[in-house]
Amino acid sequence: MNGRFYVVGGAVRDALLGLPASDRDWVVVGSTPEELVAAGFRPVGRDFPVFLHPETGEEVALARTERKSAPGYRGFTIHADPSVTLEEDLLRRDLTINAIARAEDGTLVDPHGGQRDLQARVFRHVSDAFVEDPVRLLRLARLAARFTDFSVAPETEALLERLVADGEVDALVPERVWQELSRGLMEARPSRMFEILRRCGALARLLPELDRLWGVPQPPEHHPEVDCGVHAMLVLDMAARLQTPLTVRWACLMHDLGKGTTPAEVLPRHLGHEGRSAVLAQAVAERWRVPNPCRELADLVAREHGNIHRSNEFGAAAVVRLLERCDAFRRPERFAEALLACECDARGRTGHEDRPYPPRERLAALLEAARGIDTAAVAAAAAARGAKGPQIAAAIQMARADAVGAVL
Repeated sequence: MNGRFYVVGGAVRDALLGLPASDRDWVVVGSTPEELVAAGFRPVGRDFPVFLHPETGEEVALARTERKSAPGYRGFTIHADPSVTLEEDLLRRDLTINAIARAEDGTLVDPHGGQRDLQARVFRHVSDAFVEDPVRLLRLARLAARFTDFSVAPETEALLERLVADGEVDALVPERVWQELSRGLMEARPSRMFEILRRCGALARLLPELDRLWGVPQPPEHHPEVDCGVHAMLVLDMAARLQTPLTVRWACLMHDLGKGTTPAEVLPRHLGHEGRSAVLAQAVAERWRVPNPCRELADLVAREHGNIHRSNEFGAAAVVRLLERCDAFRRPERFAEALLACECDARGRTGHEDRPYPPRERLAALLEAARGIDTAAVAAAAAARGAKGPQIAAAIQMARADAVGAVL
């Protein structure tokens, strides 16, 4: 068949950085959809011509150009035919470090200085068309969380601000926002993603509940870092350090949102922020269609992290009530994630990064003891004494408290 094949984008970038191979994306120049289908490629692109390789399953796209025709990342008219050159295709890409192509013989095509910017550790846009697609802002922020020693070129920073000022960020759809946020949360230093978003004003549009935490004080005897926004980022980076799953990282990000709505006259204290945090976290989850496992854990951690921190002071009955509120008997795995998020919260403070967190191990052991109770036998014995529903539940709760008390 006609056409010249090139690997493009992240796979070339990562290879040049000496990183493990990522999924390869290909672009083919000088071919048509009909030729690719005849050669066994399977079409899968809905918005533009993308095909799956018949043997490797890798994505192959026809070289294309695009023209802005409406707001948002879908607002483009795509043009793809054999006359589109590789250089024209690379010109429409976001960053210079992603606009490098590698031919099948290994030759690199780098018309925009991507290799230079890799060496300089700089994120730089390819052209002013960068401002036409708001997803590019999110993608750059996510890459900043992965490539922690890269800076943003000043002229590119100006385009990020323009994306916000022009309202393009407001046209982002929930699926793409969550896709990029969730990927960025799983990078090495996720706080950098939010640093970039906040600096250009995008965080105030996408997550105003989080953005308003900066500048809000906390009691320095508990939080040496003082600032609520700084604390939120320390907690998030601690979650990355402990290699936690996405559910835990999302819960860490959401757990203190209520501190941004504490009345000024009671600062720096934040009494009752847990309930406010839970309400705000649910609103964020609705806005960006956050998956249920993430939103449920975030709700639990927001409501109960203060009680989990203080649980060393609880007696047996109070511990059992805490476990019941956390639904720990039915969902012990989720409770384990909640404890991990609380450890990140406790260690996400200046000078506390390497301190132990006793409540996590203690509550896990107490839950195990309470779950060892034969609830069916306790219920049967209570029923034999004439107990009904609430009385049977109280008998089970008492038996669990006895088990916890024996450990305490």
